[in-house]
Amino acid sequence: MTTLLLHGLGADRRQPLELLAPVVRSVAGDDELVIAPDVRAHGGYLTVGEPADFALDRLAAEVATTVREQVEEATGRPVDESAPLTVLGISMGAAIALRLALDELLPIDRAVFVRPAFDDRPLPDNLRVFPVIGQLLVDAGAAGAAEFREREIFHRIAAESPAGAKGLLTQFTSPDAARRAMRLIEIPRNRAFTSDDELARLPRRGVRSLVVAAPRDPVHPVAIAERWALGLEAPLVTLTARDDGQAQQNAVLGQHLARWLEASEARRGTLG
Repeated sequence: MTTLLLHGLGADRRQPLELLAPVVRSVAGDDELVIAPDVRAHGGYLTVGEPADFALDRLAAEVATTVREQVEEATGRPVDESAPLTVLGISMGAAIALRLALDELLPIDRAVFVRPAFDDRPLPDNLRVFPVIGQLLVDAGAAGAAEFREREIFHRIAAESPAGAKGLLTQFTSPDAARRAMRLIEIPRNRAFTSDDELARLPRRGVRSLVVAAPRDPVHPVAIAERWALGLEAPLVTLTARDDGQAQQNAVLGQHLARWLEASEARRGTLG
């Protein structure tokens, strides 16, 4: 079996490997092939490219190519001849995971979407902060963090979630952030799906999904997670808030994820 893990905007493959992989292995076992690629302009993927390269469908196609290569290298078989994949994505990674499944770029039969932030609108209000950060990085590099702290958008986010605002500041200190600023400017301009009808294609094809929300998270509104869950006919689980403790939120995520994976694994075995 193969599980694909996808990180969030400005993070890298270490994020889901640290947060999600231990739970996956606890359920699926150490033989599970876990693939966690760096998305373009993140982590070890050093190439930035052009604005058009950051369209979600292009990012999904690049991820699919990487997965196909790694599965064939690890198993000696093409991915389409292997067992169906499970994909787990965080924020931006959830949007890429959705495109992978909707566009049938990989044979996915289970998907977990953690704190989705994208919907059917380009640059929704909850993502407008990222192009602001991106432009400040272009103009001033890491020093742009000082100006960002003075912006109204930062104060608005900090009023709702101090932890969320602190997390946004890490975009200024991430490796090679200024050179990679295009990712923050362009990726939020994408739509994850075109309509609720498009979301409904996944359950009709038998793809089982779980959607994970977190309260008081201005970048990842619960309302977006609720819309995903409704369209995907998927259960929605809600974590504790990050401001109540990151460790607690991570622990609750692990509990929900383990339960869902175990239940869907049992169903997978029955159907298989």
